[in-house]
This record gives sequence, C-alpha cells and structure tokens, in this order.
Amino acid sequence: MRVLLVEDDTMIGEAVQAALKDAAYAVDWVRDGQAAPAALRTQAYDFVLLDLGLPGRDGLNVLRDIRAGGNPVPVLIITARDGLDDRLRGLDGGADDYVLKPFEMAELLARMRVALRRRAGSAESMLSNGEVRLDLSTRQASIAGQPDVQLSAREFALLQALLVRPGAILSRGELEDRIYGWGEEVESNAVEFIIHSLRRKLGSQVIRNVRGLGWRVSKSE
Repeated sequence: MRVLLVEDDTMIGEAVQAALKDAAYAVDWVRDGQAAPAALRTQAYDFVLLDLGLPGRDGLNVLRDIRAGGNPVPVLIITARDGLDDRLRGLDGGADDYVLKPFEMAELLARMRVALRRRAGSAESMLSNGEVRLDLSTRQASIAGQPDVQLSAREFALLQALLVRPGAILSRGELEDRIYGWGEEVESNAVEFIIHSLRRKLGSQVIRNVRGLGWRVSKSE
C-alpha cells in the first residue's frame, strides 16, 4: 500500500516515514504544499498524511484540491493546529481523520487502519477473499483450518495489494508500486520471489499467475 506523506518538519517526517516502512507501507515524502498536487497527479496513492502548516501552500488548500478533483483517497491530517475551527475545516473539507502533534506512531497507524476499513465498509482490521485472511494490525495471514502465518513487510504489502481488489489482475509494475517508494531500489525478480515465498507459506493456489498479464487472488463467491 502506497502512502503520500506531506510534511515539512524533517524530524517528524523522518520518524513517520520510518514507522510507515516498518509497517510495510511504501512511502513517498514531499515537504511543501506545491509538491503534493504534482505527486498526486503522477502517482496513485492509497492514503495521504497531510500537514496543514506547509510552505508554499496551506494544507487545507491541498485538501480542497484533492476533493475538488474527485480523488477519494483517504486523507488523515497531522498538525499542531489544535483549534476547533481548524479541525472542523479539515473534517468538513473532506479529511477522514485528524491527529494532533505530538502523537504516538502506534496511534497514527491505528487511525490509518480505521480510515481504510471505513472506506472499505469493513468493521474488522482484516482483508479476506473467502480463501485467505490478512490481519492488517498483526501482519499475519491464514488459510481456513490452518494456523496463522507471520509475513515479512514485503510479503504483507504484496498480499494486501491483491486482497484489496480480489479477482483483479495486477501487473508487475502495479505490485512494485505498492511495495517500493521513491528512491528505493527495485530488486530483480522481486515480485516473483515474494510470491514464491507467500505460496510456500500459504499454499500454491493462493496467488494465481495470469500469463503475460500479472497475478491475482480469487474473488469471493
């Protein structure tokens, strides 16, 4: 899952970026309000973390542009502005949630999971296609009748990308987009290696190859 982090504070940005990578998110980080719309035009994101007090352009204006363009991406505001009016403007402007600085990384990640569940219409921190279940909070996967299996960060990211859209075929490039952020080296045959590892842990039929197109998981009946 790919996240756009819009934050001008270097210390906070580095801490959030590290926490997101540890939680198996691919992260792109921009540091001003002018760069954020450009990033959103050129890359599809699954989530946006947006500061309000940005150089170049205020975060509320960035949020307004995101929603005016019809982009439904979940947006969580992270800011030091603690006034009620600021919170209301952010939420009424289309933000999914609002977190005040300073915050604990565990809370930020939990609020992201809640926003993603809400968008998916699910009450559980879980993705499933009826065959395999993926726990978003513990990074564990399971097949019916078998014990839970702990996944690595990249195994989790790849399986999550497939389970978000069961039945859809994702190409190598689309899967790499969900695993690697800007500046990260894409290892040769990385997707095949991760899929091989997932099949070894969960069974050979969990992820299906569609020759010449990519990979998919089966859709729920």
